[in-house]
Amino acid sequence: MIDTLSRLAFGIASVTLMLLALTLVAYGAINLIVALNESWREGGDAVLTAIGYVVIAMAVFDVAKFFLEEEVVSAHGLPTAFEARRSLTRFISTIAMAVFIEGLVTVFQVSKQNVEKMLYPTALLATGILIVVGLGIYQRLNIGSESDQKNEAEQTKCEQG
Repeated sequence: MIDTLSRLAFGIASVTLMLLALTLVAYGAINLIVALNESWREGGDAVLTAIGYVVIAMAVFDVAKFFLEEEVVSAHGLPTAFEARRSLTRFISTIAMAVFIEGLVTVFQVSKQNVEKMLYPTALLATGILIVVGLGIYQRLNIGSESDQKNEAEQTKCEQG
């Protein structure tokens, strides 16, 4: 009962996030069209803003897809160390890409208007780097754990056989 309720909640939340992501893409596209109709000079900023919306929407959509795949479709108990590492790597990679792209878009926007405000985009890029470094450390530690589990399983097989 709890498992079904949990899967239903994750399913509803995932679909809601997907719809919100699509709404964000539409919002960005509409703002871009309006800005281009008003003035071609403002079009560059509108394009960068639309890219930012689409990047955020892609990240939100991918997070929703991740939850849908992991919690609703293939909810089959505890994952193996390999499955957990693969899933988390995909999830964190998506977040890191979104942070990097948003950082780059923000760098372009801020550098045109007020160079003194470059702290925020620089912090975004530094955060992206920290995310990737953290993911690398996690993978390195997790691979060692997988090797230990594999060796234990082989040793147990040899002892039984």
